[in-house]
Amino acid sequence: MTLEGVVEDIIFRNETNLYTVAILDTQDGNATIVGYIPFINIGETIRAEGEWIYHPNYGEQLEISNVSLVVPSTLNGIEKYLSSGLIPHIGPKTAKKIVEKFGLDAMDIIQYNPERLKEIEGIGDKKLEKIVEAFAEQGELRDIMVFLQQYGITANYGIRIYKQYGKDTISIIQENPYKLSEDIFGIGFKTADKIARNMGISPLSPYRVEAGIRFIINKYAGNGHSYVPKEELIQSTLELLGVENDLIEESIRDLAVKGIIHILNIGEDTLIYYTPFHIAENNVSRKIVDLSRVELKDLKIDIDKSIETIEGKDGIDFDDKQREAIKESIENGVVVITGGPGTGKTTTINAIIQIFEDQGLTVNLAAPTGRAAKRMTETTGREAKTIHRLLEYSYMEEEMAFGLDEDNPLETDLLIIDEASMIDILLMNSLLKAIVPGTRLILVGDVDQLPSVGAGNVLNDIIESEVVKVVKLDKIFRQAEESMIVVNAHRINKGEIPFLNEKEKDFYFIRESNPNGIVNIILDLCKERLPNYYGVDPLKDIQVLTPMKKGDVGINELNKHLQSILNPKFYGKKEKTIGDELYRVGDKIMQIKNNYTMEWEIIKDGTVSEKGEGVFNGDFGFITDIDDDDRIMKVLFDDEKEVEYNFNQLDELKLSYATTVHKSQGSEFPVVVMPIYWGPPMLLTRNLLYTAITRAKKLVVLVGEEKYLRMMIANNRITKRYSSLDYKIRNLLTIF
Repeated sequence: MTLEGVVEDIIFRNETNLYTVAILDTQDGNATIVGYIPFINIGETIRAEGEWIYHPNYGEQLEISNVSLVVPSTLNGIEKYLSSGLIPHIGPKTAKKIVEKFGLDAMDIIQYNPERLKEIEGIGDKKLEKIVEAFAEQGELRDIMVFLQQYGITANYGIRIYKQYGKDTISIIQENPYKLSEDIFGIGFKTADKIARNMGISPLSPYRVEAGIRFIINKYAGNGHSYVPKEELIQSTLELLGVENDLIEESIRDLAVKGIIHILNIGEDTLIYYTPFHIAENNVSRKIVDLSRVELKDLKIDIDKSIETIEGKDGIDFDDKQREAIKESIENGVVVITGGPGTGKTTTINAIIQIFEDQGLTVNLAAPTGRAAKRMTETTGREAKTIHRLLEYSYMEEEMAFGLDEDNPLETDLLIIDEASMIDILLMNSLLKAIVPGTRLILVGDVDQLPSVGAGNVLNDIIESEVVKVVKLDKIFRQAEESMIVVNAHRINKGEIPFLNEKEKDFYFIRESNPNGIVNIILDLCKERLPNYYGVDPLKDIQVLTPMKKGDVGINELNKHLQSILNPKFYGKKEKTIGDELYRVGDKIMQIKNNYTMEWEIIKDGTVSEKGEGVFNGDFGFITDIDDDDRIMKVLFDDEKEVEYNFNQLDELKLSYATTVHKSQGSEFPVVVMPIYWGPPMLLTRNLLYTAITRAKKLVVLVGEEKYLRMMIANNRITKRYSSLDYKIRNLLTIF
């Protein structure tokens, strides 16, 4: 049976798999159609093919086997189509104006003479460009969506695939569906493998074996490793694919010949790198040696006198390690200053800055994340930038790139990088490219915190290489001793049990053994007890941190509960469900991947005061608007940067009333609340607990069982990261 008509209403649509129940207005009356229907919208004229079925509750329905778009030919059909939300910036009011102005010619005008749309009030050049682009995509997009839908690919991913491959989408996927796992964020090897099986591609296909190897290397990189030992790579790929060793060995050789991977032999070990990681390690090791060995310009500073002047002016009494750090920063090309909370890192850095500025020298400050840079600005009184902004990362020659590099270096006498433990090998490579020998580099960080989320163990490897000067600050200063957060952080770092529930202090433990009880206490703390007693904002000041994503006290469950009490459903409050995630205006969210091309604006007094690009993994924000007509969601980051997300980009965001400890790196919060409960031993570690509590500025509240607290403190197992940076630095030094 074939029906043609206008989509009158969509009764139900599963955004994940596109199963849809809709009402079709045909010449013979309304009909109910059901099935996995890709991307239809109210107002569209469609041709639907299928078979009649009878539902015991809903009666006769047409179960769809195929659907195609028919250009609407009536005024009512055109208006409904245009107001459906399919085309950005055309809502019901604008659609009505277009039809009233152009009548039955509206569709032809949009397609062949779109400039005339500017005759409609509210449509300017910027909106016109988006309207034309969206309309032009519809024909191609629908054919592609129908093709992808048969392999279970959802609309959101379908649009991303189309954006990546354009009109060549179908031919590319038919040739090698495994490219999806390489090119499309959110589609992994297993999904691509399922598509390939459905397409009849052999399990012994070279495409499959290469994709499996790349998947394993990516998995290791996702866990922070710069390389994979060859035997581990072969064994893991064998378990994943179930193919012969010879096929895996052959694919490893082929990938090396193509330059995708690099095989490095160190002694009896064979290491398999993604080539960019290998190149980055080589470059970083070479640059660290160059910067640390270069003959520096004599600054002719009386260091002792300068230190005494600062002490007298600021009422400071530097200890021996702080004095050493200041002196070494003047005398060496590269210095690492490390230490826990309350050990005077900020005071030391401020003194170094002052000494250099007093000499008329230029100083630049930077940190890996926006929040860390903002905090650095607050503690130094000088502008600090993200590393990306410092290096002028922007869109250049059709791709994102750093504006500063070896050909256009950073002009400064001193560069200080805070939170250096967060820097992965690729970012460090980009940073060091822009630094010329003779520039002094100071890396500041707490080496006892969790290492970077990205691949590499940069700060630790630089320290372990024993090539650069390292000063570890270890004295807790008197004012810091008043804080149980600081005292307990150091106790935990030493393997000692923290002091709990000291009267009028800032570190508390609430005992509860039942996971539901833990959740209920956390909810009560966030909504009532902490805001009422301490006067803190439950959304902006309190951050729930947890070791894991899943489980009763994981972020997925906690976020649902916290959303329901801190930002409940309310009449008129806009919301949008994508997959399993419900977003609501007012929600606290986090960006979970680096998006270097995402545009942002800072709006002050109703006008745009600044524009830029780039939203990064770990950035926190709040949803300010959800527009179903334009299919966009607006998010405000750092209380000033406004960003517009298309609905098909929302899987880059995650509710963040609760977040993992790993994702909190580089951030500080007035109050940290953390469940202490059972979890995998690899997550319940001392350095994870240490990292969590050092995120808090004013108050820590732990909720759970003390036995798991003791377990975390006793578990000092730091998972080894496969990285050769320290070896390469030492090896280079022997050559000089």
